[in-house]
Amino acid sequence: MKFSYQARTKDGTIKKGVLEASSKMAAIDLLHKNNFYPTLITEESKKLGLDMELKFLEKGVSQKEVVMFTRELAIMIESNVPPAKALEALADQTSNKAFKEKILKIAADIREGITMSKAFAKYPKVFSSFYANMIKSGEVSGTLPEVLKKVADHLENEYYIRTKTIGAMVYPIVILVVFSIIFVVIVVYVIPGLVEVLESSGAELPLVTRVVIGVSNFVINFWWFLILIIAGIVSFLYYYPKTPEGKKATDVLVLNIPIYGKFQKNIMMNRFAENFGTLLTSGKPITEALEVTADLIGNVVYRDLILETREGVVKGQKVSENLVRYPKLISPLFVQMVAVGETTGRISETLINVVKFYKTEIETFVDSISSLIEPIMILGLAGMVGVLVAAVFLPLYQIGGTIG
Repeated sequence: MKFSYQARTKDGTIKKGVLEASSKMAAIDLLHKNNFYPTLITEESKKLGLDMELKFLEKGVSQKEVVMFTRELAIMIESNVPPAKALEALADQTSNKAFKEKILKIAADIREGITMSKAFAKYPKVFSSFYANMIKSGEVSGTLPEVLKKVADHLENEYYIRTKTIGAMVYPIVILVVFSIIFVVIVVYVIPGLVEVLESSGAELPLVTRVVIGVSNFVINFWWFLILIIAGIVSFLYYYPKTPEGKKATDVLVLNIPIYGKFQKNIMMNRFAENFGTLLTSGKPITEALEVTADLIGNVVYRDLILETREGVVKGQKVSENLVRYPKLISPLFVQMVAVGETTGRISETLINVVKFYKTEIETFVDSISSLIEPIMILGLAGMVGVLVAAVFLPLYQIGGTIG
C-alpha cells in the first residue's frame, strides 16, 4: 500500500512524500527509522484516469541494467553501506522508472525486517530464482559482496552470449528487409507498367517473365490475403511457443535443426555448467543447485534432463552417472569433466573450465556464421534481383530484335 506523509526532521524541516508499506504502522516505523517524525499519514486511494499506471507502457528492465546494478550494489555493501541505504542510493541513480520502483520497494521491505533474498524474490521477472538463491547463500555465509560479484559475472556472461547471438542475426534480417522492399517496388510499380508494352508486341513472353507477371498480378489483387497470411504466421510464431505444448515442440525442433541445433546445445550446456557451478560455489547443495538450474535453463528438454538427474542424485547416484544417459544432449567432454570434479571433490572448479570451453565454442560458431552469412546473402540477393531484371529485359530485347 502507498501512503502520503507529512513529517518533520530533527531540525524542524517539513518533508512531504509518498512511501510504500504493508500497513500504516509499518509506514510510521519506516519514517522513524529515517529520523522523520510524521505529523500526517494518509493512505493513497487508487486513482483512475491519467494517473493510473499503464502496465503495457511500462518500460522493462534490461539484463545490462541488472548487471550494472548488481556490481554497484556489491561495491556499496563491501564498503559497509547498509543494504537498504545502498538500494535507495542506487534507485536515485536509476533512470528506468519501473526498475527504480522495484528497487525502492525492496529497500522498504528490508527496512521492515524482510531478508534481502525474500525481498528480491518478489520480482522474479527481474531477479531470477538463481539471483535470489545466490543472495540467500551470501546472507547465510556472510559473503554477500563476493556472491553479488559472482552473480554479476554470471549475468554478464549470459548477456554477452545473447547479444553476440542476436548481433549475428541482425545482418541477414536487414538484407531480407532490403530485398523485400526491392521485390515489392518491382512487382507493384515496375512490372504493371511494362505488361501492356510486352503483351502488345505479340511476341511470346519468356517463362521467367510470365511467372513474374503472375506474381505481380497476385500481389496487386490479393495483397490483403498476403497480409493476413503474414499476420497469421507472425501470430502463430509469437503465441504458440508460449503454450506448454508449443514450448516443448519448439524446444525439441530447435535442438534438431542441422548445424543450428548443435549451436543451441552448446548454449544449453554452457548455461547448465555456469548456473550449476556458480550455485555450488556459493554453498548450495547439489540437489537444490540442480533444481534452480532446471528452472533457469530455458529449454524444456534440458529442464527435464536436469530434473531427472536431480532425482538420480536424491537416490544416491552421481551427477555424471545420470548425464551419461543423454549422449545426444550432453557431450562426452561435459560428462567427463563432471566425473573428474566428483572424484576430486572440486566439481564447481571443473564446471568453470567447462563454461570457458563452451563460451569459446559459441564465439567461434557465431564468428564463422557471421562471416559466411554475408557472401551467401549477397549472392542470394543478387540472384533474386537478377531474375527480376531478366524478366523485364529479356522480352524487351526480343521486341527490339523483332523490330530490327
